[in-house]
Amino acid sequence: MNKQIKFQQEITDLFKEMQKEIVQTVLFSDPNASFKEDLWNRETEETTEAGGGITKTITNGTVFEKAGVNFSEVYGPISKELTEILPGAKVGTEFYATGTSVVLHPYSPKVPTVHCNFRYMNAGEFSWFGGGMDLTPYVLSEDDFRYFHQILKNTCDKHDLSYYPKFKKSCDEYFYLAHRKETRGIGGIFFDYLGKDQPTKLPNLFSFISDLTKTFNQAYFPIVEKRKSEKFSEEEKNFQLLRRGRYVEFNLLYDRGTKFGLKSNGRVESILMSLPPHATWDYNVTHKSGSFESILTEIFKSPRNWIEEVMPDYSKQNSDDAPSLNVG
Repeated sequence: MNKQIKFQQEITDLFKEMQKEIVQTVLFSDPNASFKEDLWNRETEETTEAGGGITKTITNGTVFEKAGVNFSEVYGPISKELTEILPGAKVGTEFYATGTSVVLHPYSPKVPTVHCNFRYMNAGEFSWFGGGMDLTPYVLSEDDFRYFHQILKNTCDKHDLSYYPKFKKSCDEYFYLAHRKETRGIGGIFFDYLGKDQPTKLPNLFSFISDLTKTFNQAYFPIVEKRKSEKFSEEEKNFQLLRRGRYVEFNLLYDRGTKFGLKSNGRVESILMSLPPHATWDYNVTHKSGSFESILTEIFKSPRNWIEEVMPDYSKQNSDDAPSLNVG
């Protein structure tokens, strides 16, 4: 086994383990739910494309109205279409891509939607990591927003003090609906092509990615445990459905992962698992000045720095039996 193949196997094993741990934590938080498992592959007699994945979904849980935790490992020849979205790739050379993506759409608007994705790509002579995680809230809870961002900063700072501010800015810029001049949510971190021009740093970046895969549970599920049983109003539910519509708009119009999946002949059901089960597109919506809807909308139009010296302590909300929820 050559060094490149061994490295790719270590990354694949990491992403498989990430899928397993997140599935376990989702089921801890939503014990009445159950995941459906779908094993899929791209190999056919008509094509040289290969690989596949494991898609695990919940379609009607008590806490999560829809949840998807998808692992994939795909490879094959680089087509002309793929050269348009893979920097430095050449037609006829081979690509290899593996990753785990997570989208959790809670039933309650008190609990934010979360997206997380980590991936590794090799395209000819270039290799890189990409990914991140971000939060889409439907009610105003600045404690939750600060908590989520602080946990991400803690992990980033362990590896490089420049990571969090740089990747937070990238997240705000990437998850942006240009046609509405607003972000999808309150952000998090996002990066792409990490290590592409510095191949000797890929092993260190692998350590960073490994830590981030564990950070996801710490950053998100304490918020779920704190908020999932709270009562919510009809106004809050309606705003959730409206913002879910924005979520759909971003994923279909701008998301690189969606474009790559479709152009690489990926599995459509797995690619579009990120879409919510219900959303609305009301015409010419306005919000009353000073309402939570108007305040949140202004936040989406002008991203904030959520880091403060005092961070809320959510660790007391968790049972000692909860997997990977300690935030100390």
